[in-house]
Amino acid sequence: MTSSTVRAAAVAGSFYPDHPEVLAAVVEDFLAEAADAPPHAPPKAMIVPHAGYVYSGPVLARAYARLRDSGAAAGIRRVVLLGPSHYVALAGLAVPRASAFATPLGRIPLDGAAIAALAALPGVSINDAAHRDEHALEVQLPFLQRLLGAFEIVPLVAGRAVPALVAGVLDALWGGPETLIVISSDLSHYHDQATARRLDAATAAAIEAGDLARIGPEQACGCAGIRGLLAAAPRHALAVERLGLATSADTVGPWHSVVGYGAWALGKSS
Repeated sequence: MTSSTVRAAAVAGSFYPDHPEVLAAVVEDFLAEAADAPPHAPPKAMIVPHAGYVYSGPVLARAYARLRDSGAAAGIRRVVLLGPSHYVALAGLAVPRASAFATPLGRIPLDGAAIAALAALPGVSINDAAHRDEHALEVQLPFLQRLLGAFEIVPLVAGRAVPALVAGVLDALWGGPETLIVISSDLSHYHDQATARRLDAATAAAIEAGDLARIGPEQACGCAGIRGLLAAAPRHALAVERLGLATSADTVGPWHSVVGYGAWALGKSS
């Protein structure tokens, strides 16, 4: 179901630097600041934000630094990326036809066999338009490129998708330690700082409790992916650990209208 086409970077130069050397240095600086010395179990899945690096970079890096700190990065050869469709209305999930995604750091091949299998499932469609301008997955790629060796991606964007559908797709892609699942989502949008902190604290508690009913579009733009992952997690005995929680006002944004960001790692209980 793939072709030789390459999905070009859509937000390089706006959400993150478009110069390869500058981008690599920015990512490494975020990772260095977020490094955590104590040993940790390797994450199987992560929930991460997707705003511009100047806003969400510190929280984003808290999740990706865990890959390096736990030693998990060395064994990962495939990354399942699932985020919301911001620009195209969808029913279910969508995969692209492209054979690779590009960033200023190079091209990342897609797992064509997995995508072909997914495209045959009910609730999954092929939709290049939904991927063309979508930033939710793209902003994850430079961090993965700096941390991993050779790897493939399975990019999915979600529209109206019930947890059972998303969980079923994740189960089909679950694999072993060679597969990492990354759910891309920001939290509350455009409240004042105090309100955002209160709302995001409640959302964080719901995520950590696996309470799907309390996680909707008002709590997280990527709620479909979060809910699907949380529905699948008990079947794989995964525990949820909070890595960071902040807002755009904690970096460079105004305090009267902020976006919330959170990062979580899901792995085997120690």
